[in-house]
Amino acid sequence: MREEQFLRLELLIGKENVEKLHGKRITLVGAGAVGGYAFESLVRSGIGFIRIVDFDSFCLSNLNRQILATYDTIGMPKVDAARDRALSINPDIIIESVNAFADDSNYGEIVKDADLVIDCIDSVDSKVGLMKVCEEMDIPIISSMGAALRRDISRIRVTTLDKTCVCPLAKAVRTKARKLSLNLKRVKVVFSDEEVVFTYSENSGLGSLAPVTAVFGQNIANEALKTLIGEDEFFALH
Repeated sequence: MREEQFLRLELLIGKENVEKLHGKRITLVGAGAVGGYAFESLVRSGIGFIRIVDFDSFCLSNLNRQILATYDTIGMPKVDAARDRALSINPDIIIESVNAFADDSNYGEIVKDADLVIDCIDSVDSKVGLMKVCEEMDIPIISSMGAALRRDISRIRVTTLDKTCVCPLAKAVRTKARKLSLNLKRVKVVFSDEEVVFTYSENSGLGSLAPVTAVFGQNIANEALKTLIGEDEFFALH
């Protein structure tokens, strides 16, 4: 890693913590609206290895809110665009691109060797499947709940899954996770408590705003850094 590139980060959190981030491995599932913003900040924060997982390609309707979507990446697999973007920011980062849908067939491979898993996908089954394997393997996980239909960034919260409310996606995830006897307190989440008129069903096309998805993603990235460094050390003066 090039020391000067991370000078401003080092001045804030200390050289030892920057070096710690260089040695960390993250799996990030979902390179869309929320995931793209989280990915960008983590790359810029000097994470040494990111496995980026997504099955989709960019299309025109992604341009209003997805940072990795440009006219140059339309039609490109999202994981390939993410890899190219990351390497243009930090040529020393190691990116493993996995063009696949997260399901029972690959959860173990997706999370292997990860210090942290980040879930930015819409599928309830896949979200809970990742939570289950992370609990079994004792890997911390941060999960995004629903960002679509929200307009008020001041209503975005960071908590644990058991403390979520209002969000239809969070409700569906909680219900399924409890049926599997998962520990909801170990899953850190970003969610909005803004009321929406919506009953959750998968594969629904929903309106969304770039500021909202960006704040979701940046909260996830910030929580990831706190988790990887350790909260006390993250907030220590250097």
